[in-house]
Amino acid sequence: MKYLVLLCDGMADYEIEEFGGKTPLEAAVTPNMDKLSKKSKIGLAKTVQDCMKPGSDVANLSVLGYDPMVYYTGRSPLEAGSIGIDMKPTDVSFRCNLVTLSDEENYEDKTILDYCADDISTAEAREIVKTLAEHFNNDEFQLYSGVSYRHCLIWNNGTTEVGTLTPPHDITGKPIKEYVPKDKNAAKLYDMMIKSYDILKGHPVNKEREKRGLRPANSMWLWGEGRRASLMPFEEKYGLKGSMISAVDLLKGIGKFSGMNVVEVEGATGYIDTNFDGKANAAIEEFNKGQDFVYIHVEAPDECGHRHEIENKKRSIELIDQKILGPVLNALDKLGDDYKVLIMPDHATPLSLRTHTNDPIPFLVYHKNGEVEGFDSFCERTCKQSGVYVEEGHTLLNSIIND
Repeated sequence: MKYLVLLCDGMADYEIEEFGGKTPLEAAVTPNMDKLSKKSKIGLAKTVQDCMKPGSDVANLSVLGYDPMVYYTGRSPLEAGSIGIDMKPTDVSFRCNLVTLSDEENYEDKTILDYCADDISTAEAREIVKTLAEHFNNDEFQLYSGVSYRHCLIWNNGTTEVGTLTPPHDITGKPIKEYVPKDKNAAKLYDMMIKSYDILKGHPVNKEREKRGLRPANSMWLWGEGRRASLMPFEEKYGLKGSMISAVDLLKGIGKFSGMNVVEVEGATGYIDTNFDGKANAAIEEFNKGQDFVYIHVEAPDECGHRHEIENKKRSIELIDQKILGPVLNALDKLGDDYKVLIMPDHATPLSLRTHTNDPIPFLVYHKNGEVEGFDSFCERTCKQSGVYVEEGHTLLNSIIND
């Protein structure tokens, strides 16, 4: 038996006027998903309980069958592991976004114009993080470069008791005064954020970006704190050899900590310009190598939701269906083995809110040799109509594998 999980990050949404009262998933042209839906079990699953923040960290752990109430220690430690940081038990890790702030004189009077600085390239970001590290790295703090706008700060002998640190994608377009770190334990973190603006506003990389009409990465923004993560090995948990395919450090970190084979795909960006074909080919190669389980994570719908890119969100779903799902299904059929497919987002990222919610999200389970009478299409509406509801989302994958 082969298992494919196609995780369409943030794909779930609300009905919107621009699509005639349909969601982006319902409006998208997805012949492969709809073909499977006719012979699949579909429904809704609660991947993030109401007591937890609806982030991709919690939600993807849940989809993979790791109960976040047991395994979740914070977002950044998962990313830290991905980029090769061997955290000590006394370390605290923080996600460090490179953001674009407005130019008011006082830092707290500024507004977050863009949580990702126009999706700054990894090469440009590396130069900026290098400059920040020259100013801030010492025996207590160390900065590490990641992918695009996503980076990591390690606080040696630090604390997670730092008050509320708000994800920047939750407050894009808003003044930061109500969201800057206020807890006394976060004073050093906030001081670095303030100083980073003065360091970066005239940085050569930013000057070149502005010449090209791009937003500057003129401040660091810290959030997602946590201590070293520890996950039960995936193969021990399920008896399957698994592979993780993703553009983002968070998912690579989950793959690494769970002992999965983490596959690098050239040109994978985490946005709608990602290498969809490359991800499909990587998954096919993993199955051909003998892997039992492949998890393909696609970030694009989530990024489009955060940016309120209505047409791009629909288009990203269509590209996933066309360029990833179609080719991988064809390859699985040629292998001749029986297989199961799980398609779902991790959480909703409604265009109207531009941030995550913990609403129940749609899922589809297809079994090649199964006999299920499904629905004509896969979307939020039909999944609700099915009447199937998985209250504890972390139990879904286990039920699929052991059914």
